[in-house]
Amino acid sequence: MDLPVAPPVKPMLAKAADAVPGQPAGADPVWSYEPKWDGFRCIVFRDGDEVELGSRSGKSLTRYFPEVVDAVLAELPERCVLDGEVVVPKEIDGRTRLDWDSLSQRIHPAESRVRMLAEQTPAQVIGFDLLALGDQNLMHEPFSRRRELLLEAVGEGPSCHVTAATADAELAQRWFEDFEGAGLDGVVAKRLDGHYVPDKRDMIKVKHHRSAECVVLGYRPHKSLPGVGSILLGLYDGTELRMVGGASAFTAKRREELLAELEPLRLGEDVVAQGEANRWNRRIDHSWVPLRPERVAEVAYDQMEGDRLRHAAHFLRWRPERSPEECTYDQLEVPVRFDLADVLAGGEQ
Repeated sequence: MDLPVAPPVKPMLAKAADAVPGQPAGADPVWSYEPKWDGFRCIVFRDGDEVELGSRSGKSLTRYFPEVVDAVLAELPERCVLDGEVVVPKEIDGRTRLDWDSLSQRIHPAESRVRMLAEQTPAQVIGFDLLALGDQNLMHEPFSRRRELLLEAVGEGPSCHVTAATADAELAQRWFEDFEGAGLDGVVAKRLDGHYVPDKRDMIKVKHHRSAECVVLGYRPHKSLPGVGSILLGLYDGTELRMVGGASAFTAKRREELLAELEPLRLGEDVVAQGEANRWNRRIDHSWVPLRPERVAEVAYDQMEGDRLRHAAHFLRWRPERSPEECTYDQLEVPVRFDLADVLAGGEQ
C-alpha cells in the first residue's frame, strides 16, 4: 500500500470518566460527543483495490470480514484511512440493534465458516474519524476538520456509515441514557481541536455501570493460586435458575476467604459440573463446583448481551437480607427504545 498513513496504526484511545464532560460556559464548544459503539475497533486502509482491516492491537481482521472488504471497495474513497468500529446489526423485537454474540463468532479459523457467517450475519463499518484522504495525512488536523471531511467522504452506501456527533452536552447525556437500547455502551467525548494521537488516551469515555443482585451458583478454583478463581452467577427466569456470567477480579487473600465462605455450600465433595467447551481450545478445563443456591451477591455490571452479562461482573458485597428467589431478570431489563438507524441519524447538533 502507498498511503500517507501506512498500516499498522494503533488507534487513539479513551480514558474513563464518571460523567459526560460539559462545555465551557460562555465560550466556544471544546468537545464533540459521540455514542460509544460496541464492536471491534478497526482501522480501515484502502489503496485502490487493496484493503486492510487492522485491529486495535494491529493484527489483521481482513480475512474474517470479506463482506466488509467488498463494502469498503464499493463505498469508501479510493485512497483513505478510516478509524471506526466493525459491528453486526440484528433485528430484535422489530428494531435493529448491535449483536455482540454474532460479531464474536466471526473470528473463526475455518474459511468455509467465515464465508457462511459473512452471508448470515453481515457486518458493517461505523466510521468516526478520518486519518488520511488521497495523499493527505490528516492526523495533525483538528478533529473538527477531520469530521467535516469524514462526512463528505462516507455515508452514501448501505454498509459504511458515519456515527452521529453533537456539541450539545445535554443531548449527549440523553444519548447516554437512551441509546443503550440499541446496543451501545456509553458516550465518547473528543476535543474539537485535538490531533489524532495513536495509542494515547486522549479521548474521554463514559460507560454504563449498574448493579444487580445474583444467586451464587458455584465457583471455579483458581488455576495457580489457592482459593476461588471466579464465582458463577445466576438469575431466576420464572422458576428456572439460569447462569448469567461470573465475577473474577479478587485479591489473593480474598480468593482464599471466598473459598472458606463457599465450601459449606458444596453439593458434595466430589460433585463437579462441566461448563461449555471453548470452541477455540477444547482442552481448556471449564469444570466448576456447584453450590446450593442460597447466597446472594451484589455485583456491578455494564450491560447485557441477550440473557447473559456482556462482560465479567465486579463483586461488590454479600446481600444476606435478600432471598435467592428475589434475584430475577426484571432488575436487568433495558427497554429497546431506539433502533440502530436512530443512532446513525442523530446528526450534527
